[in-house]
Amino acid sequence: MRRRHPLPKIWLMTDPRFGGKLLAAVRKLPFGSGVIFRHYALEVKQRRALFRQITHICRQRGHLVLLAGNQRDAMRWHADGFHQRSVNRSAMLQSAAVHDWRELARARRYNCEMILVSPIFSTKSHPDARPMGLPMLNRIAARAGGAKVIALGGVTRQKAGMLNPRLVHGWAAIDGLKP
Repeated sequence: MRRRHPLPKIWLMTDPRFGGKLLAAVRKLPFGSGVIFRHYALEVKQRRALFRQITHICRQRGHLVLLAGNQRDAMRWHADGFHQRSVNRSAMLQSAAVHDWRELARARRYNCEMILVSPIFSTKSHPDARPMGLPMLNRIAARAGGAKVIALGGVTRQKAGMLNPRLVHGWAAIDGLKP
């Protein structure tokens, strides 16, 4: 997929925990960031309406916006790409969640351009999940092939400074990017 600009280094993962502050959080992102729109629990009409609002802001701010879901919906909703746990070959920008070696192998097999490796640190999203830590993130990143590695899970602006820039392209967050 041809993009208007390089793959962002900072990604906001939408989540109901943002409440009424989601649009403000998207506006506060540095120019050229990315948004992965989730909000799975909303009715389809509500989800699409919120997606349109976010996409409007993203276009104004030079952000990419990925739809969590499938390629068909991402194309229909005019997203820049899509994010899903199970990957398939696609001409669109595709990101995939990677929590272990099996998921990394699958993402590589389908040539995902970006992988979100998690959880790196303790996170409110999955409080019972054991964080993999920086050494494991670096091992996975070293074997990511051509995929850009995005660290997720308890990452904040401060913790992002701990990431190895030779291996890790950027970071994503929910709470770490709340206004």
